Amino acid sequence: MSSDENGAQDKVPGTLVYPNDDAHEPETPKYFGQYGDIKLFFGTGSDELCGKIAKHLDITPGKKRRKVFSNENIFIWLDESVRGQDVYLVQTMQSPLHEKIMEMLIMIDALKRDSAGRINLVIPYFPYGRSDKKDQPRVPITARLMANMIEVAGADRYMTIDLHAGQIQGFFNIPGDALTAFHLLVEYIAKKKLENLVVVTTDLGFAKKGRNWAERLDTPLAFVEKRRVGNDDKAEAMSIIGDVAGKNVLLVDDEVNTAGSMEKAVAALRERGAKDIYLAFTHALLTGPACDRLRRMNVKEIVTTDTIPQSKDVLAKLPNMTVLSVGPLLAEVILRAHQGRSVGKLFRE
Repeated sequence: MSSDENGAQDKVPGTLVYPNDDAHEPETPKYFGQYGDIKLFFGTGSDELCGKIAKHLDITPGKKRRKVFSNENIFIWLDESVRGQDVYLVQTMQSPLHEKIMEMLIMIDALKRDSAGRINLVIPYFPYGRSDKKDQPRVPITARLMANMIEVAGADRYMTIDLHAGQIQGFFNIPGDALTAFHLLVEYIAKKKLENLVVVTTDLGFAKKGRNWAERLDTPLAFVEKRRVGNDDKAEAMSIIGDVAGKNVLLVDDEVNTAGSMEKAVAALRERGAKDIYLAFTHALLTGPACDRLRRMNVKEIVTTDTIPQSKDVLAKLPNMTVLSVGPLLAEVILRAHQGRSVGKLFRE
């Protein structure tokens, strides 16, 4: 653990608590828990994030084997026993999405059938989060279906980061930790000490979270007012509510998919005289034309996290993209969940 210039130990990135903040709590053995030892497993494509979590916890990820048969059926072998252990399964949700979902469910079932003491699903990005309500006739609520499948498969707890809608927590009948990367992102931006800055949200639906950004950075707040057109993920930025002329802009959102909304928002901000533009968002899905659009925007910096793994090709195309890791944050939450300690204290809640 490193120290700052005043001799104080650094806190875990993405939290608000320093190590000595818990000095008053009774001393707890690091990996003591009612469910046995921590066992950490990861799904396909999740190895890099799992490695960061494991490094922070100073443990070795569990071993498994995976095979896909000619009929596309996935088969999982656990190469070590998890009987009576506190198991944490890390599953990121990049493409191919539905294969990742099925693998996750099969992994949970394998852990359950090996008599794991407790199965904790660590799913940094929750898929189908936008399908959280019945907003038109004859449509599903797929986020609820996802929660049901995770429970039926055998998970006892879940951890996720920046749900698209907070009410998704109510779809689960098992306990969980709905975390946020807000502190990780906002502290990175704060350290840059950007002058004459205004925070802008990509739509009015993100206004409340945008207000949190503006309060932490002590800046004005503005909004992009847009109207979504059709059912093909296209959106049109209509106007800017607030003053951005001659100011540096931090454009914030929770996730970026095709970057269509971001592109139109950036264009509208430049039309209204904005200077340097920075983008900050948690989940970089970056599907379809997203990379090309982000590159064309020519913004000063794109700040995101590794809840969704990025390929070397994407990183090469976007040299102005900074990826902050949620690994230490997840590791600290895993440790506290394992020890039965408060997770809310990490964020002074």
